[in-house]
Amino acid sequence: MEPRNRTSASEFILLGLSEKPEHETLLFSLFLCMYVVTVVGNLLIILAISSDPHLHTPMYFFLANLSLVDFCLATNTVPKMLVNIQTRSKSISYPCCLTQMYFFHFFGIMDSVLIAVMAYDRFVAICHPLHYTTIMSPRLCGLLTGGPWVSSCFISLTHILLMARLVFCGNHELPHYFCDLTPLLRLSCTDTSVNKVFVLIVAGMVIAMPFVCILASYARIMVAILKVPSAGGRKKAFSTCSSHLSVVALFYGTTIGVYLCPSSVRTAVKEKASAVMYTAVTPMLNPFIYSLRNRDLKGALRKLINRKVSASS
Repeated sequence: MEPRNRTSASEFILLGLSEKPEHETLLFSLFLCMYVVTVVGNLLIILAISSDPHLHTPMYFFLANLSLVDFCLATNTVPKMLVNIQTRSKSISYPCCLTQMYFFHFFGIMDSVLIAVMAYDRFVAICHPLHYTTIMSPRLCGLLTGGPWVSSCFISLTHILLMARLVFCGNHELPHYFCDLTPLLRLSCTDTSVNKVFVLIVAGMVIAMPFVCILASYARIMVAILKVPSAGGRKKAFSTCSSHLSVVALFYGTTIGVYLCPSSVRTAVKEKASAVMYTAVTPMLNPFIYSLRNRDLKGALRKLINRKVSASS
């Protein structure tokens, strides 16, 4: 019986954000625009940071990594959804589904850890300014980015190996616009307790722990800022942190709701809405959040665009 059931899971049907055909044109236009803005915005951030020697600092090094991860996270999910809408084909093969899930978790974990790393960088810069260059050495920066890349690879691979042992029989309709872990587990007709325990362990490690570290870092930062004697100094410090706090609220506000809230309070609609926030909206907004209030980055972007315009004329 099991071999027959296993072959029946050769593909899944992604039901998408809406099952009403009249919504598809609007969704296609909206997500195409969002994806183009995401790609252009994040690639501009990476190019601006890499081309300006003044931005070769730990803070911008982490920001360039975050922009790369955001670009990859959006590219893993949005283009497939756009193709499905355009071709009116909602199917995705089982291997492609697992591949998409692997990269979704890989880049999602990276996003979470990098946001926490950036909070630690701000903590050192504001609370220990005299020792900043010593603490945030090139070696530590390499470890803080290289470590998450390696660990994300192994965690995501474990998710896939655990998923590959499950049997899917009967309904293969996935009420989502990409292959996510939680909806897939609901479709399995075998015991998923091991998978669910691993999901909770990983969520604790890569969502709850970084979030607690961010809160601890910003608690110390707020105390340090309030001790600054000049109003101008306090304003500058708050301005430096506000953009990062906006990203923290956007990202963790949605991921905690999906992966750490009890299943009894989660619905397919809420999961899809949350997924749109952290796979499409947050990657699109991050370049604006980080560049609009950052004079150095705006200057680097201006110089980069002027150089490209001059070269083409």
